[in-house]
Parts: sequence; structure tokens; C-alpha cells
Amino acid sequence: VLDKDHYNLKEAKERIVEFLAVRKLKKDTKGPIICFVGPPGVGKTSLGKSIAKALNRKFARFSIGGIRDEAEIRGHRRTYIGSMPGRIIQLLKEAGTMNPVIMLDEIDKMGQDMMHGDPASALLEALDPEQNNAFTDHYLDIKFDLSKIMFILTANTTYQIPEALLDRLEVIEIPGYIADEKVKIARKYLMPRQLAENGLDRSDLQIPNNTIMSIIENYTDESGLRELERKIATICRKTARKVAEKHTEIKKMIQPKDLTSYLGVPKEFSLTAGKKDEIGVV
Repeated sequence: VLDKDHYNLKEAKERIVEFLAVRKLKKDTKGPIICFVGPPGVGKTSLGKSIAKALNRKFARFSIGGIRDEAEIRGHRRTYIGSMPGRIIQLLKEAGTMNPVIMLDEIDKMGQDMMHGDPASALLEALDPEQNNAFTDHYLDIKFDLSKIMFILTANTTYQIPEALLDRLEVIEIPGYIADEKVKIARKYLMPRQLAENGLDRSDLQIPNNTIMSIIENYTDESGLRELERKIATICRKTARKVAEKHTEIKKMIQPKDLTSYLGVPKEFSLTAGKKDEIGVV
């Protein structure tokens, strides 16, 4: 499942498979909390979905970025108007099972507010395998067992994650992709997805490798793949319009020289130092 959904990411996949192997041999193991760290658009969230699929478990996701109220994690006391359980209990209810895979996205963008407590500290109790078998939600007001949940966290960088929380996480670095890998991912995953989303067939449009490389070098500047997918989507949309309008002249094979008519003028320029020494060029 992991290989089908993601290209490369060898280290991350190996670690996940090891984790699952231990779970298989020892059912009641207190698993570590995995935290994927890497630049935007490299596939951290979708890796979480793949894990849930591989485990055949329900998947629930909650973006924690910007949360600054402890009650979001722990629930409100029932005396307040509009009080409700914390998000973790809500996600369990949503999943309808005690052992889902819960993904907490953007853990490094959690806010802090002197008025409403510290959500990072509330998360400690929910995530820590030593104490989450007796998690107390203020709304439920009884001890609740979260130890069967598999928590996966994602972050762009580790330096904004509070130290006490980082101490409990097993960080798996997901690096950005190099250009060759991006070409392969575009060919294997992005192109088929965009063709399907824009109602096209392979016979309607083909983008060869040298054109994809040209898009990467001249139109995107990123570690992940979001911008590349957007550019491919733009080409697909323009082709879909021509197909829908029944144009007689539809270009099916896009060459690098055609890109300006689809994507406009190149936006990125790779700066290389010249052959001779110049001031201010490294």
C-alpha cells in the first residue's frame, strides 16, 4: 500500500513497517507517536492516510494549527453554554471505533494563549503512552482510554514544537524531492490524477519527461509538489477546453517550447555561477 501511494520515502516506509511488525507480534504494545517533519507538499498527510489503509483502520484528521485554547483538546466543563467534548473524543465518535489512526496536522503551528491555558500541555496527556489510558476529558468527566489510538503528527519544522512534547515524539524526517524524483512522481501519480479530474484520456494529452523537467525548472520553486501539480492541472484544463469546444487543432504532445502558450512566461530562473570569477556571485 505504501509503495502504491508514495514514491521513494524509503526510510519513512521502513520505520512504518517496523512499527506495524511490532504491533502484529505484540498486540498490547504502547506504540511510539510518529511525527513526520518536512517541507509543505511532500506527502506527510497522505502518508498518514496510507498507514490507516494498510492497517485497515478508520482514519480521522484534525488540523491543530492556530488552536490556542486548551478546551479544544480537553473539552469544556459542562457549566458553559455551548460546551462540548474535546476534539480527540469527537474524532473517536466520528470514527466510530476505539482504535482509529488519528492524524494531528501542523503541530508546530499551535498557538499559545495566557487566558485559555496551553493546548500543547493538554496534548501531552492525550499522546503520552504512559498516561493516556486514563485521559480525562472535562466534558465526559470520567477517565477515558486513548491507548489504542495510533497518533501520527505532522510538522514543517521541529524548532517550534514545545520541548516536552517533542521529547515524546519519534521524528521521521521527510526530505524534499530532487528534480528527477519529481519527474517520476509527476509521471506516475500527478498526471493520471489530473487527467481523470479534468475528464481527459491519455490519448488526449501527453506531457513527456523533458517538458515536466522544464516546468519544474522554469515555473516552480519548492521542495514539495503542489505547485507542479497546479501547473499540470492548468495544462489539462486548457486542453479540456479545446476538446470541449471541438477544436480541430489540439496539441496532444506538449513540448518545452509550447509551455509559454500554456503557462505564460517562465517565472523562475536557476542562477548558476559563471565560468569566470565575478564579484558577488557564489
